[in-house]
Amino acid sequence: MKKYNFSLPILLVAIIVIINTSCKKSVLDENLTTARGMSYYTTDDGITSLATGTYFSVFSNPFNGEYMYANTNYGTDEFHVGGDNSNAQHNAYSNGLASIITPINSNTITANVQWDNLYIGIGYANLLIQNASASASTSAAVKKTALGEGYFFRAYNYLRLVSQYGAVPLKTKVSTGIDLEFTRAAPKDIFTRIITDFDSAYKLLSNGTAPAHITKDAAAHYLAKAYLCRASEINDSWNSSTKAADLAAIVPLCDEVISHHPLAPNFGSLWSYTAPDGANEKLSEIILAAQFTADASTNGVNTQHLYYRSRYDDLPFMQRDLTGDRPFSRLGTTYYMYRIYDLVNDSRFWKSFKTKDLLNKPSGSYAIGDVGVMYVINQPGDNRFSSYKILNTVPYSKTGRPIANVYVAYPAGTTADGALFADVRFPALSKFLDGSRVGGMNDVRGLRDITLARSAETYLIAAEAKIRLASIGTGAYTDALPYINAVRVRGQYQAGEDRSIYTDGGAAPSSNGQAAALNSFMPENSYYESNNIPVTTGSTSLAVAGIAPLPAGDEYVISKLGYSSTYDRMLCFVLDERARELCGEYLRWEDLSRTKTLVARAKAFNPDAAPNIKDYHNLRPIPQTFLDGIQANGTALTGPQKQAMQNPGY
Repeated sequence: MKKYNFSLPILLVAIIVIINTSCKKSVLDENLTTARGMSYYTTDDGITSLATGTYFSVFSNPFNGEYMYANTNYGTDEFHVGGDNSNAQHNAYSNGLASIITPINSNTITANVQWDNLYIGIGYANLLIQNASASASTSAAVKKTALGEGYFFRAYNYLRLVSQYGAVPLKTKVSTGIDLEFTRAAPKDIFTRIITDFDSAYKLLSNGTAPAHITKDAAAHYLAKAYLCRASEINDSWNSSTKAADLAAIVPLCDEVISHHPLAPNFGSLWSYTAPDGANEKLSEIILAAQFTADASTNGVNTQHLYYRSRYDDLPFMQRDLTGDRPFSRLGTTYYMYRIYDLVNDSRFWKSFKTKDLLNKPSGSYAIGDVGVMYVINQPGDNRFSSYKILNTVPYSKTGRPIANVYVAYPAGTTADGALFADVRFPALSKFLDGSRVGGMNDVRGLRDITLARSAETYLIAAEAKIRLASIGTGAYTDALPYINAVRVRGQYQAGEDRSIYTDGGAAPSSNGQAAALNSFMPENSYYESNNIPVTTGSTSLAVAGIAPLPAGDEYVISKLGYSSTYDRMLCFVLDERARELCGEYLRWEDLSRTKTLVARAKAFNPDAAPNIKDYHNLRPIPQTFLDGIQANGTALTGPQKQAMQNPGY
């Protein structure tokens, strides 16, 4: 199912306004009507229509806008503010991150956006479960599939809610009126519901329709993730009775998913986007994806291509084009990402980050074909470059002419991180770039899918479970290595591979004549300039043979964070591996929060967050719109009642 054609009737809006109580009473009292009665949604067509709309609401709609990256990628070790501070409070943990977020500009997301969208999804899921259960359909496939999807949608949204906010209202029935009284259910009870729902989805669904539809494997992947989350440190005050069983359940689920979703042979093929519905969107590794399409009749808009790109259009001899994308420059890469990779042998850095642009505004001696921008991601102590910013003096080996703009991670023999921060320049994460946009270089409507789950993460979920099992006396820490090594070996350079080759979605220009004649996409990276080694096509190995020592990048992080126990070292290793493999894929904040490593890592590696982050930032503030809109015993909450319902620290 690639097209959503989202047209759920207005009546559903009245049903799902269960938590978004910031609406005025006059709005809630409106008499909303529709041409179809609710009985339609117990028919095969109605149930299918409802499921289709829920796919859009839960999976695709969150990627139209800025709240997903702000709540999942900002404020971590991977990213800082890249130049535009529209949502900087989520990264800096400043006073602006509160139950009310004062807008910096029109792009700032308010505190209630994530909360409201997750509960809207739960409203749809509850309606889907109710109607599929009540349906008299003779089509077992329609009824059974819709019911499994409903359980998955509800669990998926509650997993996000409990991971972001901790205790939240638990709503499992469709509202028949206006609900104004809510209490926060304990995380223990929420996880019980999440796991029950994912398990129900797992038992009801079948495989064969990935990644556009929820499958049995998708349910297994997220069920394993839910078990892992419940067994994580943030829940240690109450999870002792379930931890061992949860950890034991994870690996069999992961093994099942892995057997059906082999890793793509080349990590780069995951991001080699050429057109909507292209080959990279159908790889066997992808378990579930949010769907987007070039079909203008759909309402889906993917704007994530906008946020990770470093400015290039304001540099000498450069201008904006379609292949370079619109550089909103929200998320800048941190030095943590430069330190954790084996930059000689691990292809994943060079296939995830854009380090070169072609010059596209020729002038004087510069012509089309010259390099316009290069980022040198070298190692501490490198003396080859005199400054972090070098203009017109570093020759390009293939032409002999100087590169117009060169930025260096470690200039003049420095060993301290941060030189690139001075000019807010950084190699951009390129996983979401999209040159296929049909409206030209200023269009914001992206067309490529967003991967929600892929089996590389499944391997790392299993690896973390093995580490945690070892910590409670079941198995050994080395049991995690086969799962980690599977991902690492896929990421290493293969024999005969050209290490300078690069591609991203910017290389997928529109076929409707909108592509700029002069574009900045360059099918080459700065591997050799950065590593300063002779050209090679030899094979490499990233496989880890034992748990001590760990790879150099991980030992650097372990030393920086002061870890010494085997468990802390191995958990650090798997979290670093998740960063190397899954950087930017809307997972990081929740991974660090659940493991209670967020504060230490943000302090160590995120210069914007370091001065402000506190332990209470492991949870988000409950939105003031919710607290102001609900009641207790028919009366609006008092100030003390609102504060009692708020997360500590806010």
